[in-house]
Amino acid sequence: MSWKKRYSIGMVWAGLAAGAVSASFQPEPSWFQGLEYRCIGPFRGGRSAAVTGVNDHPMLYYFGATGGGVWKTTDGGGQWTNISDGYFGGSIGAVTVSEWDPNVIYVGGGEKTVRGNVSHGYGVWKSTDGGASWVRSGLEDSRRISRIRIHPKDPDLVYAAVMGHLFGPHEERGVYKSVDGGKTWRRVLFVNPQTGAVDLIMDPGNPRILYASLWRVLRTPYSLESGGEGSGLWKSTDGGETWRSLSSNPGMPEGPLGIIGIAVSPVSPERVWAIIEAPEGGVFRSDDGGSNWKRINAERKLRQRAWYYTRIYADPLNEDGVYVLNVQFWRSRDGGHTYESIRTPHGDHHDLWIDPQNPLRMIVGDDGGAQVSMDGGQSWSTYYNQPTAQFYRVITDNHFPYRIYGAQQDNSTVRIAHRTGGRAITERDWEPTAGGESGWLAPHPLNPEIVYGGSYGGLLVRRNHTTDEVRDINVWPDNPMGHGAKDLRYRFQWNFPIFFSPHDPNILYTAGNHLFKTTDEGQSWQIISPDLTRNDPLKLGPSGGPITKDNTSVEYYCTIFAAAESPVQPGILWAGSDDGLIHVSRDHGKTWENVTPSVKIMPEWIQINSIEAHPFIAGGLYVAATMYKSDDFRPYLYKTTDYGKTWKKIVRGIDERHFTRVIRADRTRPGLLFCGTESGIYISFNDGDQWMPFQRNLPVVPVTDLTLKDHDLIVATQGRSFWVMDDITPLHHLVPEVTKQKIVLFPPRPAWRLRGGRYRGSLTAGENAPGGVILHYGFHAKPDKETVQLKILDAEGRLIQTFSSGSDAARNGLFLEAGLNRFVWDMRYPGAESFPGMILWGGGTQGPPAVPGMYEARLRTGEDSVSVMFEIKADPRSSTNQDGLEAQFGFLIEIRDKLTETHRAVMDIRRIREQIVPITDQFRSWPGADSVIALGQDILKRLRAVEEALYQTKNQSRQDPLNYPIRLNNRLSAL
Repeated sequence: MSWKKRYSIGMVWAGLAAGAVSASFQPEPSWFQGLEYRCIGPFRGGRSAAVTGVNDHPMLYYFGATGGGVWKTTDGGGQWTNISDGYFGGSIGAVTVSEWDPNVIYVGGGEKTVRGNVSHGYGVWKSTDGGASWVRSGLEDSRRISRIRIHPKDPDLVYAAVMGHLFGPHEERGVYKSVDGGKTWRRVLFVNPQTGAVDLIMDPGNPRILYASLWRVLRTPYSLESGGEGSGLWKSTDGGETWRSLSSNPGMPEGPLGIIGIAVSPVSPERVWAIIEAPEGGVFRSDDGGSNWKRINAERKLRQRAWYYTRIYADPLNEDGVYVLNVQFWRSRDGGHTYESIRTPHGDHHDLWIDPQNPLRMIVGDDGGAQVSMDGGQSWSTYYNQPTAQFYRVITDNHFPYRIYGAQQDNSTVRIAHRTGGRAITERDWEPTAGGESGWLAPHPLNPEIVYGGSYGGLLVRRNHTTDEVRDINVWPDNPMGHGAKDLRYRFQWNFPIFFSPHDPNILYTAGNHLFKTTDEGQSWQIISPDLTRNDPLKLGPSGGPITKDNTSVEYYCTIFAAAESPVQPGILWAGSDDGLIHVSRDHGKTWENVTPSVKIMPEWIQINSIEAHPFIAGGLYVAATMYKSDDFRPYLYKTTDYGKTWKKIVRGIDERHFTRVIRADRTRPGLLFCGTESGIYISFNDGDQWMPFQRNLPVVPVTDLTLKDHDLIVATQGRSFWVMDDITPLHHLVPEVTKQKIVLFPPRPAWRLRGGRYRGSLTAGENAPGGVILHYGFHAKPDKETVQLKILDAEGRLIQTFSSGSDAARNGLFLEAGLNRFVWDMRYPGAESFPGMILWGGGTQGPPAVPGMYEARLRTGEDSVSVMFEIKADPRSSTNQDGLEAQFGFLIEIRDKLTETHRAVMDIRRIREQIVPITDQFRSWPGADSVIALGQDILKRLRAVEEALYQTKNQSRQDPLNYPIRLNNRLSAL
């Protein structure tokens, strides 16, 4: 085989780099199949607003994550498994199990907890096999379903409380009823297009009696309104066919009304509680089925931030027992008059299920996920076993191995190892870092132990992990909590940008409505821009109303939402605002130009959610924008290469319902782009002219941010923690010429000689990186009954190891699918030979790791063969030099060979014994054969002495070596 044949793919790549790729080229999806994402965690739960247990099954529970799909436990919360992957995902607002047939489960998509990072769902889904499989069951455009109730003796009779669209008027709101198991739905209660159903209760003693609360709630990019016309409480006594309003009944509060939670006592069904958002709101109780009411508690601790909570639940066995969910978990034993707090693992509580036969058994959903109690709340299961974290942004540092950073909603910021020296990524591999739940993070480029992090209210801190010192370095040290944006000197959004210059590690930027710069670690700040927003005073007022305000900086508007400096040329700065403006400076911020695209291609008030400075062109920028907060869920992506003089919209191929959150450009292959949307990931090979799904094994989940590091693609999700796709270098080489070749072996990236492997079976820890050299190879068509071999050789061409297809394919991991395949060589030489039943203590037979240097991989199928060189690099943290590693390798090879020699001797002895024993047994009946038998027994005795010197033959179980001293082979293997 010629050199040109062996390394032809490198020449194809050279042509690609020169711009020789067709603009219309898109590889077949089979050329992605060898690439997969792995979830690294952290396994710390994110928000849950939907939980349920199952009657008569004390260890079985379900919860719905906000963004993360549906989860199931069969051991009382010890471990959780996702059961919606492969069918649906997104936020979950309701999970309900049939009392009559617990195999029947209904799920409603879309959370009721409509905070600033709210995501939607995908209608109703139904399972009839306990969550093993699912079918879509209508109300696809509902966006948010907050309750589903099933008739206790008819799993096909079901009701849904539909909130509908959050960001605008919508007809698909109200209470819906299905009598055919979700095949068809009929709306039975509707008030107006701005009011949806938020709570729905079925009388435990009479399923024909229903109570429903309707809620007018509206979010805009700059406000949250809870309450107003249409909000109220309703009752039906005929299975939902007709309804009457209870809102004006005696004892009800004066309007306007907001969100209302309802509970009916199973002990005394005429007793109904309602927790009501109103100017004179609180907990109200009726003892005559809602005809008359009385306020029995007005404490704000039960109704603060009403839109986020407002849930109430009746004790199933005590008519005076009632629970209220808010920041804390409250319980009353006197009919709802006074309350005591129940301690839980996490705050901010949103849903509760109590066993109707045993009130000590319950599950609560909160901002930390779901937790189970078997003793009435005295103790709870952990939420450190749920990979449902919601992250806003993601960035990496220059530590080795690199770490991944993000701010987890409702928790702390996180930095987590992308790979470890163990078999998984566990709690010990991540820790909190600078800033708070909503912030950007910026690890120092030269010293990653220094981390800058933001949070709401304009908070910006510098954390030194070495000394554990934290210093506030706010641009403007003022706490704005409770104020509207117009009251502030500088407007900092909940999720304001913080980033280092790619050219000068001493320059740190941050952004409010101005862009700021520091060169002294935040001790002083310089304003380097005018107000780069529309600064519309009509959109800067306090958020909330008409009953209660809610000002946390989530709704602060007219701010810079994304900013970046060109990696190509210092001083080229870009800023994108949440009110639809894009500015550029070409002189380090001294002057700025408004380069916002025309309204003909970009809506006027669009949110510039993410920007990516072009990695190869100084005047280039990619923009991901979104209008979902204006009830427009279409994708919006743009690019410019001339400093914003001209723009092009680049969304062809992206689903019209998948609004865009982020766009990133590969640093190696020009025109290779990645896009994160509300429902997954897309990829483009032609600079955005055409997109195609790049979901692979990633769940359906909002993708909030993406970044690239060392040819890895890192994914931040809103509901499924962090994911990493290891080694995307095959994407750099995918061109038409390559995909048409019969056999392809892609040049791998250099591999680091590190400890650590991969264990896929854990439900409580992140998946580690594959430990070894990742080799990607492909076939134009699946090889037909041909033997495929992959050989690993050293730089001198000496064979190290051969891996073959056929019966060994699964064991070796050498697969032969058409398109892309992946094989991981663990960087080890073949191990010592072994024998059946061998037991060792503190030793093994694995071969030594390869020393750092150049190696070759050869792939052969039939008469076709391709080859690539690759490099193994030394751990840069190691104190051992190359000479030391080579000396170690030589010693280990010698030990391996001596161990093989030892084991061969044992096997030879056993083969000889197998020949001698039958002969001596045969000669026992022969006259005069005593000498032959004695000779045989003498040989067996001497063989036994040798064998027992080589191996401890008394070992029969793994810990027998503690009783019977180890022999030579075990000493060698341990050495």
